[in-house]
Amino acid sequence: MATTILRLPFEQPICELEGRIERLEQVPTKSPETQEEVRRLRREWTELTKRIYSQLEPWQTVQVARHPDRPMTSDYLEMVFDEFVELHGDKFFGDDCAVRTGFGKIGQYNVLVVGHEKGRTPKERHACNSGCAQPEGYRKAMAKMRLAAKFNRPVICLIDTPGAHPGIGAEERGQAQVIAESMLQMSRLAVPIICVVIGEGGSGGALGLGLGDRVAILQHAYYSVISPEGCAGILWKSNAYAEQAAKALKITAPDLLAMGVVDDLVEEPIGGAHRDHHQMAARLKIYLTKALRELVDQPPDERLAWRYEKFRRMGQFLEGGLLRGGPGAGDQLGLGLASTPPVAT
Repeated sequence: MATTILRLPFEQPICELEGRIERLEQVPTKSPETQEEVRRLRREWTELTKRIYSQLEPWQTVQVARHPDRPMTSDYLEMVFDEFVELHGDKFFGDDCAVRTGFGKIGQYNVLVVGHEKGRTPKERHACNSGCAQPEGYRKAMAKMRLAAKFNRPVICLIDTPGAHPGIGAEERGQAQVIAESMLQMSRLAVPIICVVIGEGGSGGALGLGLGDRVAILQHAYYSVISPEGCAGILWKSNAYAEQAAKALKITAPDLLAMGVVDDLVEEPIGGAHRDHHQMAARLKIYLTKALRELVDQPPDERLAWRYEKFRRMGQFLEGGLLRGGPGAGDQLGLGLASTPPVAT
């Protein structure tokens, strides 16, 4: 049971149980009754934590996704990948610390890893703009993806950003255009692409690295067209309605899976990834290895066609009383899309 610095508001009952367990464990000489009580409380802690985390409201999920102790790209680079060699710079303007790229190995597969980096310490967060990438970050990612395609290496993208950097300098250097270019390039890249939302998946900043053959999300991460605060500011002119906006946006993993926006949900350890980094890394490694095994032997033309159709079919709307788009709607449109490719679970 990991001890975390930040306690979220809804975790109060969990914290009280943890306090009781810690006090009993600090007793110098433990009687059999004390040991049995500790075991009982631990079982109670597990059941309570499972129940609370299985019933999280969307805003509570956002809080978990933003937890400062949650594992980041740098943590997964150490625990999931072997022989990681980082590559820097976009050969145009500079090197953005908010996007990390490099070649690594996972199991038997040599891959390119691209991921948002928020930073852990105040100094790191300042350097990384808390994961808000500049245009040079996406240009760096695109350049390394082209290199991966040249050497036939699959691409793994780890998404964790509130959104692309909104500063004047970023806009002057073509922020919107470079995100669009990144999505276009990823749609055409011949090698397998696996994208995983590991924390926050905010707006275009996430979409710039989010177009792949498999798009997965961790159980308590979120993926959204806009942050709840941004949505509340636009619709209600106040951040005070962020909780209401989070519910309306349908940004949680189960909602996204049901709507077909993501392909897979990767379960987190009891109480969230921030409580057990190593277990979360092990689960992510299992998922990535399985997805790679399914994708690498697939013919590139077939893989590109499925990738294109997957994103074309997203969303549902009514036109003349006929449901169009969305999962299974390909038959109505005469596109021959009744069957779908195998999805890793």
